[in-house]
Amino acid sequence: MTDYRTLIDDETWAFIDRTNSFYPPDTIDYTIDQQREVYNRMCREFFTGYPDGVTAETKFIKAAEGHEIPIRHYRAEQNAPQAVVLYSHGGGFVVGGLESHDDVCAEICHRTGYDVVSVDYRLAPEHKHPASFNDCMTAFNWVAGTFDLPIVLAGDSAGGNLSAAVAHHTRSHPRKPVGQMLIYPGLGGDITRGSYVTHAEAPMLTMRDLVFYKDIRTGGKDHSRDISYVPLSDPDFSDLPPTIVITAECDPLSSDGEAYRDVLLAAGVKAWWHEDAGLVHGHLRARHSVARARESFSRIVESIRTLGSKEWGHPLPAEVNPGRQ
Repeated sequence: MTDYRTLIDDETWAFIDRTNSFYPPDTIDYTIDQQREVYNRMCREFFTGYPDGVTAETKFIKAAEGHEIPIRHYRAEQNAPQAVVLYSHGGGFVVGGLESHDDVCAEICHRTGYDVVSVDYRLAPEHKHPASFNDCMTAFNWVAGTFDLPIVLAGDSAGGNLSAAVAHHTRSHPRKPVGQMLIYPGLGGDITRGSYVTHAEAPMLTMRDLVFYKDIRTGGKDHSRDISYVPLSDPDFSDLPPTIVITAECDPLSSDGEAYRDVLLAAGVKAWWHEDAGLVHGHLRARHSVARARESFSRIVESIRTLGSKEWGHPLPAEVNPGRQ
């Protein structure tokens, strides 16, 4: 049994307690609409506003299936941007949207100087896989056709999964992304090993949660060999963009970051994985209240900036152990 009292500091516990104050113990058994109400209320309470000089405009882009996809375009009032970030939000493919990660995207825009486009992809269970992926691909194609700038893919949790899936499906695109920044993503690793076992009962995210989100997203269908659903199932990891993965130690998904880093390096792709000690899933919202989360967010922002400028400052080990899923 993992002793989280020794791994997690008081600041992070305060963040966990504040988050949990919005969630009754049986929230996972609530209806989807009720869960969204709880999540949206929690997001509003953590909202920190926009930095000075950042503006945002909500637009709608047309999908091939005929529906409209809301996106939000963030701009910083300074020199012309040198890159554009396509951001996919977290929320287990079930909750979240433009509002849930509004201030996060605004701060990324402010601190990098890059334009940021956030995509409000369709959610399960109303829209099962591959609806969310298809919407993110539509958003990528819109960004590629609208901006004459390098494209960086970024996303947290479910959004990290979607960003990686887009990267795998656009590596031969004439506007191939120049990098991807994945924040505690779920990529389809081996749930019988590593953090899936060690942190199966972690604060903020448990294995029960992950099974719930998986079943909701798929409707019970097996997509285990579908790269748009499980990026780690790809038999070929070559030609993917330089990749940075940031995970949290106290998170069942952390081993996916290590596994993904290893298979990318084995395929000759630049990749770096960093696990933040003592942090939990969802710590983006703690970036203003927890020192460790503040440092993590600075690392994330700087990584996005370096990927957009096509820089690489991380070590590349001579030997790796590929496939540690």
